[in-house]
Amino acid sequence: MNQIKRIFVWLRRLPYCRGFGIQSPTDYAFVRYVINEHYPYYAYDYLNHQEGNWLNHKLGRLYFRLANWRQPSNMKKDDYASYWQCGCKNVCLSGQLEAAELVRVDINDYSESFLQQFYPLVDDQSVLVIEGIWKNWALWHRIQADLRVRVTFDLYYCGIVLFDSKRQRQHYIVNF
Repeated sequence: MNQIKRIFVWLRRLPYCRGFGIQSPTDYAFVRYVINEHYPYYAYDYLNHQEGNWLNHKLGRLYFRLANWRQPSNMKKDDYASYWQCGCKNVCLSGQLEAAELVRVDINDYSESFLQQFYPLVDDQSVLVIEGIWKNWALWHRIQADLRVRVTFDLYYCGIVLFDSKRQRQHYIVNF
């Protein structure tokens, strides 16, 4: 993505900066202290030496903060394994999806076979991160419309989906 488009996306989402307009205290805290946290965490120096472009590092730091916030016990191993492990030292990374505590999937890999494997494992604490939602807005809106989905955060580069059945359905746009 070129620099001009990146600036345009950021400017277009400026009204949604740092939790502005979010009325739920829980969701506001999540946006402020997990998604848009600017405090330099203890592992950033180590993680800055990982390979990748600016977007991989930006998403990796977000995944680090998500793992730090959620503290999953099991996750499927992926390209961001070092970020997940720095955020949660006790996470067990495996090749199979064993639990739906915190799951990352690319929008291109989001298919009916993934859903059949993922949705039976979902509970109120499950968090799904869908990377690359800007590549397929129609699919992202179908995910938001699913009745099991309660809260979504559209960060443009990725989407975060929460399944807590006690919460009202809400969809947020966040300038990330």
